[in-house]
Amino acid sequence: MRTLIREIITKEGETVVLEGWVRNRRDHGKLIFIDIKDRSGMAQVVFLPKPEEVHEAATELRSEWVVRLTGKVNKRPENMVNADQEFGAYEIVAEGLEILNKAEDLPIPIDTDGREISEEARMKYRAFDLRRERMEKNMKMRAKVVHFFRSFLSDLDFIEVETPILGKATPEGSRDYLVPSRIYPGKCYALPQSPQQYKQLLMVAGLERYFQIARCFRDEDTRGDRQPEFTQLDMEMSFVKREDVMKVVEDMLIKLVQTHYPEKRIQQIPFPHITYKESMEKYGNDRPDIREDKNDPNLLAFCWVLDFPFFEKDEEDGGWTFTHNPFSAPQPEFMESLMNKENIADILTTQYDIVLNGYEIGGGSIRNHRPEALRKVLEIMGFSDEKIQSDYGHMLDAFKLGAPPHGGIAPGVDRIVMILQGEPNIREVIAFPKTGDGRDLMMEAPTEFTEKQLSELQIKIDKKK
Repeated sequence: MRTLIREIITKEGETVVLEGWVRNRRDHGKLIFIDIKDRSGMAQVVFLPKPEEVHEAATELRSEWVVRLTGKVNKRPENMVNADQEFGAYEIVAEGLEILNKAEDLPIPIDTDGREISEEARMKYRAFDLRRERMEKNMKMRAKVVHFFRSFLSDLDFIEVETPILGKATPEGSRDYLVPSRIYPGKCYALPQSPQQYKQLLMVAGLERYFQIARCFRDEDTRGDRQPEFTQLDMEMSFVKREDVMKVVEDMLIKLVQTHYPEKRIQQIPFPHITYKESMEKYGNDRPDIREDKNDPNLLAFCWVLDFPFFEKDEEDGGWTFTHNPFSAPQPEFMESLMNKENIADILTTQYDIVLNGYEIGGGSIRNHRPEALRKVLEIMGFSDEKIQSDYGHMLDAFKLGAPPHGGIAPGVDRIVMILQGEPNIREVIAFPKTGDGRDLMMEAPTEFTEKQLSELQIKIDKKK
């Protein structure tokens, strides 16, 4: 039976079977040493001159070969302990060796943190790049963060629900990724920019508290630290006010840091509240970095940004558009202005953004749960009755059937993990990211369709354009 490397500390004097990767080999005369790595850690193995066949096989070993080792666990003398390794107080004296797979010459080194290697090379060999210690830690901590979110919200009676990936294209601020339908030629599904409408419909369904770890897709032009697909912690709650949603999120983030990042210090609890107007005047943006010491990597400065304008002028056509999403409710004192479609520039929304060290890590709002209020928002944006019915008829119809007051938020998993791990961009905490221009260098995607695929979808490609 296989023994994980972390288990050797309880098996001194026993014979164990280890399986993993050779990280390096060192020849010291008649003795050969290797470090073997599995998911739980790394340990040193020593090959003595005998058994001769085992020693001879060890002379062939190279970095990243996959092996199965049989050996006896010994505790190393005090002066031989490797303090740089978690299990450096032990070593395995090899008794048997089986080579499970060899590795060709390595395309990139993985014994460094990888920052000196071009990003294109790392992304091309991503499955290999993920073996480096830094990337392994990032993936493990990301998993712990997601598990924490699930446990925290489940304990608060939230229900995890998966919503569709294939949905309807509706205006939500970015371009949709479209998926042509073979069964219904000329028609397309859209990948969700967020589960916004579905989660509101779950409130109509009476679930009251919903969440999911949601994949989101946005066909945007190259914009720095953005990805065509990303992950958010999507949440929605019924019978709540703005402060109720904010409290759940604030408590969750505080406990996350205390549980998994105790070395980090939160600058201020409760998180300070800053109005959009104050933020723009003092910091010049709506995601202020309020850290007292920006050179302190373990300082976390959370804050809430509130009182956003509901509408802004569209630069293209000069009409009104929403600043966050069309489903937000105005602050109660501005509901009359919304319903009368007057003083539009002065209407403030119930939107709340959570910001950490200068990054927006989540945004949400209390929603318009009355159909007539949502319709007024769409009318202000210049939508015709036909367009409103075509794009949002399902929402308006649902809101006529006893929709409760509700609100939610969607913290970004990628950004939260990036900041907590001290990484410079979200690509370092995503297993298989795209480049800044949306390419997958490892899979060589996107790729062209075959003529058969295009024919089945009844699509023609005009390559001249």
